[in-house]
Amino acid sequence: MTAFLSSIQRLRRIGPRSRKPEASRNTVRKEDWNATPSPITIAPDDPIVAYFLSMPGAIEIAKLHLDSPALRDLKSAGVTITIPLVSQGELVGLLNLGPRLSQQEYSTDDRRLLNTLATQAAPAVRVAQMVRQQRVEARERERIEQELRIARLIQQTLLPKELPSVQGWQFAAYYQPARAVGGDFYDFLYFDDGRLGIVIGDVTDKGVPAALVMATTRSILRTAAQAGDTPGIVLEQANNLLCPDIPPKMFVTCLYAILDPRTGRIHYANAGHDLPYQRHSEGASVLRATGMPLGLMPGMRYEEKETYLKEGDSVLFYSDGLIEAHNPARDMFGFPRLMTLMSDSADSVPLIERMLNELASFTGSDWEQEDDVTLVALQRKVAPENKATPSKLPEASDNTSNDGWHTLESFDLPSEPGNERQAMRKVGDALQHLDLSPKRIEQLKTAVAEATMNAMEHGNHYQTDLPVQIRVLASETCVAVRISDRGQNADIPDPQTPNLEAKLSELQTPRGWGLFLIKNLVDDMRVTTDQNHHIVELIISREGDSHASQNA
Repeated sequence: MTAFLSSIQRLRRIGPRSRKPEASRNTVRKEDWNATPSPITIAPDDPIVAYFLSMPGAIEIAKLHLDSPALRDLKSAGVTITIPLVSQGELVGLLNLGPRLSQQEYSTDDRRLLNTLATQAAPAVRVAQMVRQQRVEARERERIEQELRIARLIQQTLLPKELPSVQGWQFAAYYQPARAVGGDFYDFLYFDDGRLGIVIGDVTDKGVPAALVMATTRSILRTAAQAGDTPGIVLEQANNLLCPDIPPKMFVTCLYAILDPRTGRIHYANAGHDLPYQRHSEGASVLRATGMPLGLMPGMRYEEKETYLKEGDSVLFYSDGLIEAHNPARDMFGFPRLMTLMSDSADSVPLIERMLNELASFTGSDWEQEDDVTLVALQRKVAPENKATPSKLPEASDNTSNDGWHTLESFDLPSEPGNERQAMRKVGDALQHLDLSPKRIEQLKTAVAEATMNAMEHGNHYQTDLPVQIRVLASETCVAVRISDRGQNADIPDPQTPNLEAKLSELQTPRGWGLFLIKNLVDDMRVTTDQNHHIVELIISREGDSHASQNA
């Protein structure tokens, strides 16, 4: 009845709003009927609707006796005759007429003319209403799409851009919302003492409201965690802050854990979230802790537990979109299946990759995702045996060395602006056959370009007869790029963290970002000088590169 009601609400009175019901027809003035009409609203359940549908043709209002609010409005407006406009069995409007200015009654010919007019006008009115409704709906869809774009941008901005880089540990994450905007989230919190906070949460409902609650919850948790309190205290504070403002019938399940990378200790508390699984040499176990979801009731307490990860152990945090996924037979992925997968420690496939493979196999290719799927995994690496990073690269004349290095590419470039792009391309081509992720290759290429520019400008002073020598090397565990110039004994300064505020205030030169950028793009940067050369060695590790994040 929505379309019917909207169409009826657009009916207009033909008479002046100020006209009184008891006024005589003889007092009607021509200028009164030229006044701007006022709308008449007819409710869908008004009895006059059924009467109009059953009695097509001109109807004398004065002869009607119904308990109808619309009829009273028509009489009050001074309507003498009304002709229902019916299209496809639906009342789309009324053609209303007041008393004739000649004071004569409406004749049979008048009524026949009005009926013919109504028959022709009804479809046109219906089409006009449909066009107007489509325009309204189109504007509404555009507004909703714009809101979704904004919410999606907010959500993508708040999710971590990079995974933690902690020596001896491997991290991976996956996030796929069921709709354009979801309610799941995860986060990493870094503490000055080297500990790492891990958060995973799920907001009830989906779409824009869930995304906004997610953003609020994330901000509250970050603020509460800044004091360095235990996970239970942080969840308690977050719950008390969230309760007053969370929308009705919404809440947030959340797990907060703090990892000490040095000892492998994980200290955690749970606010109604799915229990994480720990995989170890004996199989798998559930990390249990009790607590109410955030936003339901203030004053809640959250149980704190701890576990320790040995070398090779891993933990999986996940949202219910994984275990509640259904296959075509409506069977659920379920906790027993997850436990079986976690217990199989012999599988060499990375944990999240294996979970996603099993999920795809279980649900089939035609799976319609019902809920957001979020996975966060961490693993304590096994210390490599006899795989220390070579301490010294081979000399420029060597193709191999006792340390296991071999040359992939070696070339010289004239010291001309723009040749850094050639350096990037040649280094990238040399690394294509290695098991390095595209992201790692791009980071190394960027560092090579910065170092090559420094060598051409500061080492060779853009003297085209002084080339920059570049050599790409690889060992079993590392990749290195050596960049040499003719800078002689001039020292290369140590990389310093730029003072952004000072540079923006023009208290420092806007330059000085190069070495800082290079150092943060590679795993190790070594700088040496001799009587003839500056030598910069850029080194990245090949270990664990295939376990990169799987962010959506």
